[in-house]
Formats: sequence, C-alpha cells, structure tokens
Amino acid sequence: MDLSRLKSSPGARKTRKRVGRGPGSGLGKTSGKGHKGQRARSGGTKRPGFEGGQTTLSRRLPKRGFYHENRIPSTIVNVDTLGKVFDDGAEVSPESLEAKGLADPKKGVIKILGRGELNKKLKVVAGRVSLGARQKIEAAGGTVEIIAVAAPRKRAAAAKPKSEAKEA
Repeated sequence: MDLSRLKSSPGARKTRKRVGRGPGSGLGKTSGKGHKGQRARSGGTKRPGFEGGQTTLSRRLPKRGFYHENRIPSTIVNVDTLGKVFDDGAEVSPESLEAKGLADPKKGVIKILGRGELNKKLKVVAGRVSLGARQKIEAAGGTVEIIAVAAPRKRAAAAKPKSEAKEA
C-alpha cells in the first residue's frame, strides 16, 4: 500500500455547486434563481411563519397558561426502576441515583413516583415522594426520608424595592 496513491471512496466527497460559471454548467447567468423577484435578491427570504401580511397563526391563536416564577424543577424516578437497579437493603440517595445515571441532583429536586411494583427493602432519601410511592416502599419493608429542598433564588432586581435602590 502506497500512501501517495490513496483515494476517497466514490461518493464520499460531494462536489461543490458552482453557480454563475457559464451556460454549459446548467447554473449560469441567473444561477438557478430565475428572473427578478424577492427570491432572486440577496437576503430574499421571508421570516419563518410569515403568511404574506395575513395575521399569522401564532397571533390568531390565544395565549395559554403561564410560567411559574418559583417553580422548582424535578427529576422523576419510579419505584419499579429502583427495584430493577438497586439491590435489596440498599440506600437510594441523590448521589447513588446520579452514580447509576438515573437522575442529576444539580438539575433539580428528585421526586420518587409509584409506578410499578417494588419487592426490595430500600432506604429512600429524596426531596419529594408521592403517597403511592411511600406506601409501596414501606409495604416492602423499606423506609422513606425526605430531605429539605432549597427555595429557588430570586432575581437580583427583585431583591431590592425601588425606593431603596434610588437611595443607594
């Protein structure tokens, strides 16, 4: 094998489309853009959702819901998953869930939900546990401990009232 004679596989390198290089190329003169009009010009594209001046769908439909400012995001883990991943008598904590790749404590509080069955005795330590999950864990002989959840941080602007901000 000679390294100076290496060639790419057929179809591995796509040839660049060169436009405006004569009539024989098939993309000469107007470069495949036709004659005049918005789409022939540079930057001649309409923004996404534009409907020719008609009120767009996004503005015709009503607004729904709201964003909860103090929402604490949670990662959900079900008891059937705990039963598959952990051994009998193990402690289920945010750190052990992160080690097993089930949840990331940095992304919010971990909540244990009650889907499925649990036949193993586990000591569960989590930020939130549903009533059904608690009943299943305790019925299997395990224990549940709730750890404190940190309150969401307020924005810096909301921390000081306007009257205090002007005086400072």
